[in-house]
Amino acid sequence: RQEPGAGWREAVAAAAGALQAGGLVAVPTDTVYGVACLAQDSAAVRSIYSLKGRNGAKPLAICLGDVERLYRYCHVNVPDELLRDLLPGPVTLVLQRSEELNKDLNPFTSLVGVRIPDHPFMRDLARACPGPLALTSANISSQGSTLTVLEFQDLWPQLSLVVDGGPIGDIQSPECRLGSTVVDLSVPGKFSIIRPGCALAATVEILKKYGLVPESS
Repeated sequence: RQEPGAGWREAVAAAAGALQAGGLVAVPTDTVYGVACLAQDSAAVRSIYSLKGRNGAKPLAICLGDVERLYRYCHVNVPDELLRDLLPGPVTLVLQRSEELNKDLNPFTSLVGVRIPDHPFMRDLARACPGPLALTSANISSQGSTLTVLEFQDLWPQLSLVVDGGPIGDIQSPECRLGSTVVDLSVPGKFSIIRPGCALAATVEILKKYGLVPESS
């Protein structure tokens, strides 16, 4: 991977500036294109829902740059090594939220999904922002997820900035559009798969390695 040059740093700074001004920014991740805002900014969180035409009861995930930051916003009841085996990666971990997290973000649930994408731009952007990012896929609710910026150009007018990271994954492959594997780790010693996503087998293997058992459905 090439070292981030000046253009990269400029893009991170521009995106961080737009987010801190309350804007919505389209970003490449390790799975599909996303739209991010500051999770602690309630007005921006409301804009992300109206952008997607999304049901307000569907939760947004938070995105962080590093595993250490996760402990501030979540109550973790799995070993740190397990987190580091899964993250960064195409996985969303659902955990109990802490008091630090904005009450207006997913106010209807005590849980929160956390992403640390295995994508250097996203991690740099998350590190450049105060607090977590709220992250959702860059598409209108119930439409397909997007792997290039042209695929969501109907959303562009409502975005402060679109960061074009080029095509993500294999545009021909339906697997690439599945998004992250979502797993609930909020019950000690157990896991349940909320969305199989693109990394199911590898994720389950790691969870079982640490002795977690599937929650009986």
